[in-house]
Amino acid sequence: MALQREISNALSYATSMGYQVHPDAFSMLKGLDTNILKIIQDIIKRKIKQKENSLIVVEDIKIHINPENKFDVDIINVNGTETSTVSSFSERNFHKVILDPTPNVNTGEGIDGYTALFRSRFEKSLHILALRPESKRITKIASIKQSVNDAKKGKSHYVKGNSITNSSIVAGLLMSKHSRKNGLEMIIDDYSGTLSALANTEELKKQASMIPLDQMVMLEVERNMKGIQGFIIKNLVSPDIPDHLPNRSKHESYAVLISDLHVGSRYFMEAEFIRFLNWLSSTDDEIVNKIRFMCIGGDLIDGTGIFPNQDKELLEINTTRQMMHVMDLLAKIPMHIKVFIIPGNHDLGRRALPQPSLPKKDFDKLYSFGNFTMLGNPSLVELNGVKVLMYHGQSLDDIIATAPGLSYSKPAEAMKVLLKARHLSPIYGQRTPIAPEQEDMMVITEIPDIFHSGHVHIIDVENYRGTLVVNSGAWQAQTKFQQTMGIVPTPGIAILINLTTLQPFQLDFNQLSI
Repeated sequence: MALQREISNALSYATSMGYQVHPDAFSMLKGLDTNILKIIQDIIKRKIKQKENSLIVVEDIKIHINPENKFDVDIINVNGTETSTVSSFSERNFHKVILDPTPNVNTGEGIDGYTALFRSRFEKSLHILALRPESKRITKIASIKQSVNDAKKGKSHYVKGNSITNSSIVAGLLMSKHSRKNGLEMIIDDYSGTLSALANTEELKKQASMIPLDQMVMLEVERNMKGIQGFIIKNLVSPDIPDHLPNRSKHESYAVLISDLHVGSRYFMEAEFIRFLNWLSSTDDEIVNKIRFMCIGGDLIDGTGIFPNQDKELLEINTTRQMMHVMDLLAKIPMHIKVFIIPGNHDLGRRALPQPSLPKKDFDKLYSFGNFTMLGNPSLVELNGVKVLMYHGQSLDDIIATAPGLSYSKPAEAMKVLLKARHLSPIYGQRTPIAPEQEDMMVITEIPDIFHSGHVHIIDVENYRGTLVVNSGAWQAQTKFQQTMGIVPTPGIAILINLTTLQPFQLDFNQLSI
C-alpha cells in the first residue's frame, strides 16, 4: 500500500505540472527501490531547464539514475594501472546458478522429441508475449480462418461491403518467408493451423526480414477482400526483452569475461594468455584485487575432427593432451576468483544444443577445483546480484548468414537479434545442431543484465534495452579459414565488467611484457 501511495503521489505531481508518464516508464518506476516522487520531481526540473517535451519516458529515468550514461568500452593499460596495498577478500562474493541445462538434457528423441521441443518453444514464448497488453486479443489461426469462411458465406457480422473492417491478432512460430511481387510473405503456425500474411510496407518488410525462422512472432492482420488473397500485416511484434534498468552489485566487484582459448591449435596465443594469468595473480594491482568472478564461454580446446584437415593446424593432435594443457593453464587462476565454464562446439561432449557441462571424466581436474563451477551451454548465473547469461554462440553463424546487413565484424548486432527473439538458437536445420528435448531450454525466460557470448572471435560490446551485450573475442590468432572468409579476429583481449556500474573495460595482453 505504501508503494502504491508513493506512485500515486508521483503521478499526481507529474499531472499537476502538465507532464505525462509513458506506460513503459511507469513499469520501470514500480521496480525502483528509491524515492519515486523525488525521481519525478528531478526529471521534470531537468526537462523544464532543457525545454524538453512533457512526456516522461524510460530514457529520462535512465539518465536520472546514470547521468553519464556510459557504455563505451574503456581500455585499461595493465602495466600502467595504479597500485594499492592488497585488499581484504572479505567483501561480499555472492553467486548463484539460476539455470543450467545439464541435469535435463537427453530427455527426448526422434520425431516425438522434436514435436515436444517446438511445442515447448511455442508455449514458453507465448507466455512471454502474454505480458503485452495486446496479447489478450490473440486468436487461434483456426478460428480466424473459420471467421473468414463465415464471412464469405455472409454469416459474419464483421463483414461490411467487400472487406472485413476489424483486425485480428495471431501468434505462432515463423515457418517460412518468401519475397512476393507485392511484399514479403510470412507463414506462421500455432498448432491449430497455418496462416499466410503479407508485409507490404517498407517498414514491415524490414522488420520481417530480420526475424529468424522458427521464432515466435505476433501479428496483427486484416483480411483484404478486394483482389489481394490472404491476410495483410498491420503490425508485427517479436517477444523481445523490455526496456529495463539492470541489476547492479551493491559492493564494488569485477567479473572477467573470456572465451575461445582453442588450446591445442598452433594458433593458440599461449604467451598472451599466460600474461593474462600472471596479471590475475598480481597482488599489488587495485583492479585485480576487486576481481571476484570469471566467465569462460566455451571452446577451451581446439578438439579434433571439427573441420576438414584440422590436424594440419594442430600442435597437439590428441584431445587428451589438449585437455591436460588447458587444465594446467586454468589451474593458475587464483582461488579467490570464482570461475564459471560452459562448453563450446570444439569441446568434448555433445555438440547439439543445449550442451551439458564438459564431461567430468575428461575434465576431472577442473571439477576438483573449489573455485570452479562447470555448467552447460547456455547457463544463467547471478554474480553479486547481476544476472549473466552465458552462451557460446554457435547460432550466430545462422543469424549472420540469414539476416540482411549483419556481419561477423559486429557480432553484438546478431546477439541483439537473439534477445529480440527471446531465443538463443531459433533456426532449425542449418549449421547449428539442436537436440530433440522435451523442454526448449534455449528460450530466454529471464532477462539478463549481461549477455555473454564468444564463438566468432571478435570483441564487440553494445547496450540493448538495459542489457549489456558482450562478445569476448578469443585467444586464437587468425586461422586460414578465417583468412578465406575475410574474418579478422581480435584475440588476446579480456573483457572486465565493473558489476557496480556495469561499465566494461578491455584488457589487451597482446603487446605487454610478462
